[in-house]
Amino acid sequence: MDSIQALLDWLSGIIWGPFVLIPLLFLTGLYLTIRLGGLQFLRLGSALSLGLLRRKDPGAKGDISQFQALTTALAATVGTGNIVGVAAAIGIGGPGALFWMWVTGVLGMASKYSEAFLAVRFRTVDSKGERNGGPQYYLERGIKGPLGKILGWSFTIFTVFACFGIGNMTQANSISANVESSFNVPVWVTGAVLAILALVVLVGGIKSIGRVTSAFVPVMILFYVLAALYILLVNIGDVPAAFGQIFHDAFTGTAAAGGFVGSVFIMAVQFGFARGIFSNESGMGSAAIAAAAAQTSHPVRQGLVSMTQTFIDTIIVVTMTGLVIVTTGTWASVDPETGEQVSAALMTGEAFSKGLPGEWGHWVVTIGLVMFAFSTILGWSYYGERALERVLGRRSVMPFRVVFSLVVYVGATTQLSIVWSFSDVMNGLMAIPNLIGLVILSGLIARETRAYLKFDPKLTATEPEIRQALHHEPGYQQWLAQESALDAQVQDSASRQRTE
Repeated sequence: MDSIQALLDWLSGIIWGPFVLIPLLFLTGLYLTIRLGGLQFLRLGSALSLGLLRRKDPGAKGDISQFQALTTALAATVGTGNIVGVAAAIGIGGPGALFWMWVTGVLGMASKYSEAFLAVRFRTVDSKGERNGGPQYYLERGIKGPLGKILGWSFTIFTVFACFGIGNMTQANSISANVESSFNVPVWVTGAVLAILALVVLVGGIKSIGRVTSAFVPVMILFYVLAALYILLVNIGDVPAAFGQIFHDAFTGTAAAGGFVGSVFIMAVQFGFARGIFSNESGMGSAAIAAAAAQTSHPVRQGLVSMTQTFIDTIIVVTMTGLVIVTTGTWASVDPETGEQVSAALMTGEAFSKGLPGEWGHWVVTIGLVMFAFSTILGWSYYGERALERVLGRRSVMPFRVVFSLVVYVGATTQLSIVWSFSDVMNGLMAIPNLIGLVILSGLIARETRAYLKFDPKLTATEPEIRQALHHEPGYQQWLAQESALDAQVQDSASRQRTE
């Protein structure tokens, strides 16, 4: 087991090191930002309005609303990475790591837009009449020849394995450990409850997941952010200095380990990027799977809505956690019993405990982590289900949901150091084929995005207006032909189900 752990750690170091994913993520996000004309800056307000206020695209085809697709993606990304992951990045890379998490978020918004656009642009319909898409489809359908097949199938296989790690066992383990510590509930009890709750939601498929996440995710994020804002308001005098330290340390490298110890600049960058993508998943392609199910009248609209997920996850939730840790000084705290730096698992809880009266801080972090992690389980179950369906067909879906729920129990009751390392490796391997595909397909993304936003920059056009304005545009003609074919397949599927 030690040799496997060592191998996984070695692989993770290479994949997340300075020569593979860090430059690939940074350069891909920067390249897409340039090709899309800084779309994440210019269209963020309209995208937030469409996704959070209007929430629906009247008359559009799909399985769930744009808002439900957004909250399903948020459910999968707002997890332990927003609590433990931020603490780990700051604890090892210093406050400057938060700056590099912001970089992954800002540039990652262009990557997230692009993968969601492609997911809708190349989506299909399965035998049950449900929209299906994501990198496992758009890499193969968008990139002709052997390369597209290799990239698409690589992503598919890595996603099947990754969903049981980052999207299941690690989340369940974090919940059971924190509930046991806070409430003295045995891990097997927590595991059993989680497995049952997961199965109840998952058997209903994406529509059930969408209904749960659309009600659950906004509440959990608001709960956590308001608690963090209270702490920052109480410590408002320390906030400017915290920002100053974050920007300074981002380029000098300062870490804490029993006090202040010098750390090289690359550690802040490496851990900021690694924990940033762990948190927001931009470039990994996973959230595109949820976007493909959305009811939308044009791929650009859902791409922009999906882009806001990275903004909410990293620029809002991750920032709240990071600022609380830095302003309270917890990142440099030392455990009085060991004389070593407070562990990442305890750092955020310690920070909130310092900032909130009584035991409130401890409760907020525990409850927040439980909600965040359970929502991640729901979101990632859908990603894994769709990837496995690509391999084994629709018949594999229900057995997968049952097995996935049972694995939740295993994760809640098992020590998981090796699973965390495995998750890091699989996450990285998922991202590589997707990022390559985004670069190859960037011309199509940019061309069709410009055509749409030229006449509807505020995303207020109705579907008839879109049809009239874009009826000569080749990309839109292909989109309409695709959607018409999908509608026919949905009707055929419904007819077969009624007959059966």
